[in-house]
Amino acid sequence: SVVRNALFCLETAANQEQNHVYTKALLAYAFALAGNREKRKALLDSLEKEAVRKDGSVHWQRPGKEPEADLPYYRHRAPSAEVEMTAYVLLAHLSSQPAPAQEELSFASLIAKWISSQQNPSGGFSSTQ
Repeated sequence: SVVRNALFCLETAANQEQNHVYTKALLAYAFALAGNREKRKALLDSLEKEAVRKDGSVHWQRPGKEPEADLPYYRHRAPSAEVEMTAYVLLAHLSSQPAPAQEELSFASLIAKWISSQQNPSGGFSSTQ
């Protein structure tokens, strides 16, 4: 009953119209783990509309964020919140039951490309997650 109540709470939150991108990413992953394909797909479809596509990769960023400067010899690293929310979207894509379709895996590879570009020289990330 605790899990059922928690999922009810999450469904109520997912039905709000003005959810933040980070919230949608977390909800999509939670519904993927819970096996709720319809909610997962609806959230992923909404997130896809907000995706940033750049240099053959896909990621998500906070609304109202200033675009990074395109400077020579400088590689911008995204803030930890953006790495985290993009990683949650990737997990939501890869945690579907049954296994993700080829189209979904292709999209997931674009997300993984961006995440791997955010690694620091030591192989870690700015994220604490």
